[in-house]
Formats: sequence, structure tokens, C-alpha cells
Amino acid sequence: MDTRGSRFPELGCYLLAGQPKSPRDLIEEAQQAEALGLGTAFISERYQSKEAATLCGAAGAVTNSIRIATAATNHNTRHPMVSGAYALTMHGLTGGRFVFGIGRGIEVLQKAYGIPLITTAQLEAFVGLMRKLLAGEAVVGYDGPLGSYPFLRLGPNVAEEVPMLLAAFGPKSLALGGRCFDEVVLHTFFTDETTARAVRRVKEAAEKQGRDPETVKVWSCFATVGDQIPHEQRLMKTVGRLATYLQGYGDLMVRTNDWDPAVLERFRADALVSGFAGGIDVNATTEQLEHIAGLLPDEWLAPAAVGSPDDCVDAVQGQLALGCDGVILHGATPTELEPIVAAYAKRKAD
Repeated sequence: MDTRGSRFPELGCYLLAGQPKSPRDLIEEAQQAEALGLGTAFISERYQSKEAATLCGAAGAVTNSIRIATAATNHNTRHPMVSGAYALTMHGLTGGRFVFGIGRGIEVLQKAYGIPLITTAQLEAFVGLMRKLLAGEAVVGYDGPLGSYPFLRLGPNVAEEVPMLLAAFGPKSLALGGRCFDEVVLHTFFTDETTARAVRRVKEAAEKQGRDPETVKVWSCFATVGDQIPHEQRLMKTVGRLATYLQGYGDLMVRTNDWDPAVLERFRADALVSGFAGGIDVNATTEQLEHIAGLLPDEWLAPAAVGSPDDCVDAVQGQLALGCDGVILHGATPTELEPIVAAYAKRKAD
């Protein structure tokens, strides 16, 4: 995991976390994340003003050492040649600091937008195809899970190795990450037991494939919301975010964490939740979030770094102790993370 001399290669953050006022905020955030010494800046994609390729280019252009990773985009929203050109361009723009991350996406949105649902076979085929194209190979007469393409080639002089990342959730995706990806990002609000199990599944799958499991890096995506953040924002970044996940794929969250499905049913049946238009983490008021907080057990919100900077550092180090190779300090801006990273630096120096 090349992090170009970053002070904390095992730490990362998301750019434009939460609901930024403008995508232009990314420029300052990328520079701040690099100044903090974080190893990787992750960029998610939402179909409004957070188109991943544009944001990655901007982040790469205004930084010099921090890696830029998508976590994640969907492979089927771009032609394979466009995806290959994107990866190759970002690789050159950043001097090799780009990580190409993909994931399954959110079914409810894909169905609404008419985007075909993504299969495990497609994810595996895509990473294999990208590796061939980025190595300069010509792909002739492809007919497989990704579709049919008479001829694909980025160019005879192309010979690059771009790390491939998978945002993984269920057991099939985790095993796929171990088999053929370079890095895996876990989901937020995984319990300690779920996180440890996910790490084992990735590493064991890598070993079965004949790969060195240490070369497949697993990132914990860990909600990091210190008490220096105002109360109403903390509610949005914790209660609001988890509630939105439950809106989109609650059954998967509950099944993965072995939570009580009856709690999810009560959450869904609540009059506020059942009638809520849009994502809770985007549109809910503080009063609504306080009501929703009463629907969620404390243990569902517990997998997070909260409290004082030292409390947050304890929690982050706990994720590393579970076997994760890195921790994404999720849900907070670089400015909000400053006291936590300072406490982490002091802890490492002691």
C-alpha cells in the first residue's frame, strides 16, 4: 500500500463527508487531509454533485503525496474503455497515487434509475479486464458477464499497475476481495465481531487463491465523530447515517451484524420513518433525528469513535487490533479530525 511517505499510512478519510455546500470544498479538504499526514483520501459517489471521476481529478491535481481512492463507484455506469481511460489518466495525473475502487451500489437506486443490478461475477470480470487493459493488452471478442465487446485496448505502450479496491459487505464480496482485489473497504457500523470475521474471510480467501494475505489490505470504515463536533451534527453523522443505511439495505445490515430483525421492523413501521421522503441523513431535522435515535438500540450505534480525542484514538486502535490494516475516519471533515489525528500522533510517539 504505497502511501508516499505519509505520516499515518494506516489512516484515511472521506472527502466531502456528509452534505457539503459545494463540490469545490473538496480542494481544501484534500490539501488538509494531506497536511494531517493521512495516507489515503477516499471519494464516494452520489448522483448529484459528487461524480467520482471529476472529484478524483481535482483531488489529484492539488495534492502531492496522499493517495486518492474511489470507494466506491459502479463499474456499469461507464463503458469499460471509459473506466480504463479514467484509471490510466488518474494514475498519470497523480504519479501513481490512484486506487480504483468499485462496489455493488444500492439496489433501490439502481432499480429506480434503470441501472442493471451488479453481480459478483461482473465484479470479478471487471477487475480482470481492467488489469489486462492497464497492462496494454488487447482484448478481442470479449463476451462475458460484462457484455460483448469486439475490441478493447488502451494502447500498445501502456503498462501500468493501478491498485484495485472493492467496497465489500456480504460474504461473497469479501471472499472476492481476497481472491483478486488489492484492497477491501468494509462497511460502517460493523460490530467488532463482524469486522473480525470480515477480515478473516478476506485474508483466508486470498490464501486459498495462492496470494499472500498480507498484500490484501482491509480498511475499516469507522464512523469517527468526536465531541468537538456540535450535537446536531453528531446526530446527523451517527443516527442519521445509520438510519439511512437501514432505509437502503436494512435487512443486509441486520443480517450481517446478527442484530434483532424485530428492531428493524419497528424502525420501518414508525410513522416518521415510513413516511420520510429521501435520505434521513440529508433531510432530517434535529428534532426528527432525536426521535429516530430513540428507535435505535445503543449497541447498533456503538461501532464508532466518539467522545474525546483520546476516546476516539482508543476506538481507532481497537479496529487495528481486530486485524484491519487501515482505518478510514469516516463521517468527519479533515478540520473536524484535526484534534483526533493530533492525539493519535501523540499516542504513536509515546
